[in-house]
Amino acid sequence: MRWVWVEPWSNDRDDSLGDDGGDDPLALAQPSSSLSTLAPLLAPTRTRGCTRHLTTARAAAPQPTDDPAHYGPRSTPSGRLNCVNFLPLIDDYSGRVMRASSMVVPRSAGRQRVVRCEAKKVALLGAGGGIGQPLALLLKMNKLVTDLSIYDVVNVAGVAADISHCNTPTKVVGFTGEAELADCLKGADVVVIPAGIPRKPGMSRDDLFNTNAGICKGLVEAAGKNCPGALILIITNPVNSTVPIAAEALKKLGVYNPKKLMGVTSLDVVRSNTFVAEAKGLDVKDVDVPVIGGHAGSTILPLLSQTTPPVTFTEAEKKMLTEKISTAGTVVVEAKAGKGSATLSMAYAAARMTESVLLGLAGEPNIYECAYVESDVVPGCTFFATKVLLGPDGISKVMGLGEMDEFEKAAMEAMLPQLQGEIQKGLEF
Repeated sequence: MRWVWVEPWSNDRDDSLGDDGGDDPLALAQPSSSLSTLAPLLAPTRTRGCTRHLTTARAAAPQPTDDPAHYGPRSTPSGRLNCVNFLPLIDDYSGRVMRASSMVVPRSAGRQRVVRCEAKKVALLGAGGGIGQPLALLLKMNKLVTDLSIYDVVNVAGVAADISHCNTPTKVVGFTGEAELADCLKGADVVVIPAGIPRKPGMSRDDLFNTNAGICKGLVEAAGKNCPGALILIITNPVNSTVPIAAEALKKLGVYNPKKLMGVTSLDVVRSNTFVAEAKGLDVKDVDVPVIGGHAGSTILPLLSQTTPPVTFTEAEKKMLTEKISTAGTVVVEAKAGKGSATLSMAYAAARMTESVLLGLAGEPNIYECAYVESDVVPGCTFFATKVLLGPDGISKVMGLGEMDEFEKAAMEAMLPQLQGEIQKGLEF
């Protein structure tokens, strides 16, 4: 078994581990004094700044609550150790930094300690596309990923050569064509699938079904045969249908584990956090908005009433923000005028989700993200997006809906027929 040491680092500090122990990888590193100027980016008792790698932060704990919805997707309600990846291009400021409400008593005030994580292999299928290329770069930069295998039917050799020049420890290997797919997948801990054709102006996610459904099914079958224990993240649209397709494909192979199959809906959360922060004049790093339902049009339902920090919305604001969040993908497609969809923001959101999964697999407690998964939370919907608790085996727990207001209840009832139809379409494919 291989392990990777993920150490604190800052722009104005040398590579030593400070006065706590020279080269001892378990020593505590003293953050540089200049980082204090960036402290507002975190809770007041912590240091953030230019660090970039997985670190743990400690501070005094406010009164905790047992309600997971109170915290961001990276949160801990009961005084646990917190892990934060400060990789600059992946850090999202929107719940990624776990709230200070759960910090343990510091061993040395203002210090950070090194964390040991088991080495992980990630396979990225569709790495030559608009989402795949930037996502490959972000995964190459992530210290939790030790081996990155990237696959596509064309154009992937150049991507592998390009990002392999980045001076990060992650090893990158490219695989082209169906003949090399099995080698790409062997030994993978996490499989991320953005493969498929993008949306174009005038297209709905449902219009993508006939092409992308077959692509997704073939890749999931290959994963089921070559890395049956891997956790699979589906990005390929329409997610409302492709995740049920993937589940059925894995069932036929006898390797389906509902704890290890998720549709990536993180982009809806990222957008919600951004738009709410802008509308209310909040610092986006403090904002977390749970998003439930599905990942297409009106099935995307932000629970604005459960926003962290608590804020109030008029009925007009609820309607405006809900529509803005649920149609944000179409806005990008139209703005790109036929030359792509929301590829960059999707890559960013997928990198965030992949990292959350890896933190869970590494045993970090209380890692929450919204994801589209097999669920019994809503009667009649066998798949549904809610917050999930991630752990060493994938999904540790599917969370409930929490307290919804009347606007949200009505919106959910209205979108259920569409979501149920898209689920059934996937199951019957």
